[in-house]
Amino acid sequence: AADLWSIYSKPVPANSRELWTLFLQCSCVTAVIGGLFYNWMFASLEYSWRLSVAMAVSFSLLLLLTLFLVHPARCVFSMIMPTLGTKQGRKLLLSTCTMIAAVNITPNILSNIKTILQVIKCICKNSSESLLNSTTLLETASWEFGDAIQENVNSFNIHRPMNGHFQFSLLKNSSLISQQMHLAGEKIRRDFLAVEVLVKDSVRVGNRVVAGFSVLYLCFECTWYLKNYLTNLRFDNFYVTKKLERLAVDRKAAHLLVGPSKNLIRPTGLKLSREEVMLCLVQSMLLTVALMLMLVIVAMDHFAFSVADTAVRKTAQFSVVPVALSIKYRVSAGFISEILSPFLKLLQLPRGELPLQDFEKSYHHYLIFSSTHCRISPPTPPNPSVLLVVGLLFCILYATVFLGTYAHRLCRKIAGSFFESWEEKRALHLFKKLSRKHQKE
Repeated sequence: AADLWSIYSKPVPANSRELWTLFLQCSCVTAVIGGLFYNWMFASLEYSWRLSVAMAVSFSLLLLLTLFLVHPARCVFSMIMPTLGTKQGRKLLLSTCTMIAAVNITPNILSNIKTILQVIKCICKNSSESLLNSTTLLETASWEFGDAIQENVNSFNIHRPMNGHFQFSLLKNSSLISQQMHLAGEKIRRDFLAVEVLVKDSVRVGNRVVAGFSVLYLCFECTWYLKNYLTNLRFDNFYVTKKLERLAVDRKAAHLLVGPSKNLIRPTGLKLSREEVMLCLVQSMLLTVALMLMLVIVAMDHFAFSVADTAVRKTAQFSVVPVALSIKYRVSAGFISEILSPFLKLLQLPRGELPLQDFEKSYHHYLIFSSTHCRISPPTPPNPSVLLVVGLLFCILYATVFLGTYAHRLCRKIAGSFFESWEEKRALHLFKKLSRKHQKE
């Protein structure tokens, strides 16, 4: 492994064997990176597969030529890998979490809200139709009651009133009401579909912009680090490296490194300085804010499903409401029989008796408020795999908060392995600085 890294970090291969080894190394690296790049564009950024394949192939070929021919580019690319464990990598992971929430969680919330609206629409439709159908009960009752009145009145030839039946025109509007409710439901459905599409498109475009900016800034940050490393001897030069230890031993000044200053760090150690710990805590607090926002979205998903599931189950269990209409009609003919006594004799009926009939009848109807006969899409439960992926990504994000410090140290070590002569100059500069400080003390 040391030999392979030595060939990879050399400015120029020494022979043809190292040249082919370097080409194979660059080919393997670009093949892996090209596959990851395709998956990132197609699965995370949601580009078409044709565009993703074309971009991945073009990027892989360009990367292969760049790594194979340009030595500083190999150094920058090697520093990009550990830099993904710093804040730039966290930005990419956060954009991935945002895209997962936009593609999976948000549509699930809107789907459950649409289910709730379907239940409300179904109840309104059934109740209005049931209420309108109750007018049939009134029409039947009025018609039979009018028939009874007509039979009684027809017994006399004194006066024939007009038809005493009631006419109900309310039934003619039932189809119009159903049509209006259907149009209202379709409008709500189109509005929700438009909102869902708008949310998806907005988050998709925003995620692509953030992801592209993060990648470009990641490359810029590594290039900026290498530029400062090669031009400024004091830049990021506070590590006790092997070259510094060897230099101190050769000049018989190993005591300078026995009790090093608190500002010096051994890059192979796990100890964090106070400044590094405070920076990690601040970054953890900022990451916690993003986690809380994500938890709010997840809680909304569970709440919407709970409400939709309860609405579907409970409304299907609503009992019908019985409605009864009772009509009791009794004729009192005492006074009328005195007036009509001459006519009663002609009809050969006893005095005080009229051929009048009492009317007493009950009519029953049921008002329906349940949603049992409606086609309602079932509520969609939260996807546990999505929650698992989001939780895993946030665990990685919290890990990168503390791994970022070690990633920064690794970048320093990578730069030193690619430019060994410059690393010797930096070690000499730090040794002279420690010597001057020791002499002053």
